[in-house]
Amino acid sequence: MHIARLESRTDHARWDAFVERHPEATFFHRAGWKQVLEQGLGHRAPFLYAERAGELCGILPLGEIRSRLFGRALISTPFCVYGGALADGPEARGLLEAEACRLAETARVGHLELREREPHHPEWPGKALYATFRRAIDPDPERNLQQIPRKQRAMVRKGIKAGLSSRFDDGVEALYRVYSESVRNLGTPVFPRRYFRVLKQVFGDDCEVLLVEHQGALVSAVMSFRFRDEVLPYYGGGTQAARALKANDFMYWEVMRRACVDGARLFDFGRSKRGTGAFDFKRNWGFEPEPLHYAYRLVRASELPDVNPLNPKYRLFIAAWKRLPLPLSQLIGPLLARNLG
Repeated sequence: MHIARLESRTDHARWDAFVERHPEATFFHRAGWKQVLEQGLGHRAPFLYAERAGELCGILPLGEIRSRLFGRALISTPFCVYGGALADGPEARGLLEAEACRLAETARVGHLELREREPHHPEWPGKALYATFRRAIDPDPERNLQQIPRKQRAMVRKGIKAGLSSRFDDGVEALYRVYSESVRNLGTPVFPRRYFRVLKQVFGDDCEVLLVEHQGALVSAVMSFRFRDEVLPYYGGGTQAARALKANDFMYWEVMRRACVDGARLFDFGRSKRGTGAFDFKRNWGFEPEPLHYAYRLVRASELPDVNPLNPKYRLFIAAWKRLPLPLSQLIGPLLARNLG
């Protein structure tokens, strides 16, 4: 068995075939993330695979973040909620992770981080900050609507009664306008527009953009990922008008409704930090939190990283960012967001 780096287009096809059949695989293990990280955000992405007798037996996607503000890290996978090694057995997993540790030492990063749904490294330092929300959905949209708790279902119905409509969009420009406004209002820097373009280019039909409109005006938008029989709404937001119209509630319902009709059988609401409004919002939809297991191997760092909006030292920055004019936040935000990982 030997370890190699993902390079050729042939290797991409073999990589994705392995991901497709592995029971623990996620959308964020796909080979296309290497191109997204490198071309969309400008980061090195040493994607590793294990091979035995000419056959892939394990993969490990990695991205190297280099930031003067937030430090340096090797992460599987940055900007993604899931990651870590997929392997046919403990030998391949061990070799892949040993090579990741070697790369982390060579690059002199602060830490190596594996973002896993299952606890493969209880002996490593970890965090219980995040949970994910996943639930099976029915082929019948009406049954899915009835499974939403009553108060939240009422929000969806208000959006329907307000005359909201949804449609898919082939591009990302409309999404970017809404999303950049939404994250500015939350005090968060926005990703580069190029990042969304590369996502759509790389993943094609598995990267869906849904727009929600009211009387012809765009009020909310979301980019969702499709993987096997799963749908995962990932980058979403709304304008100032969205709250009164319940447009975000309607938007997520439309993702679910359209996906179940199209054959999806699992709705993945993604991760949220405990103690946040997003965490409570997803529970209000009837989703139960599942803890995520983020394991860290400290290299040059002496303590676990704490780059998140709940950290008190970022409070003043967040408050100031919310007051920035939108065009200025769109100009400066990408320079910061690409380093947050």
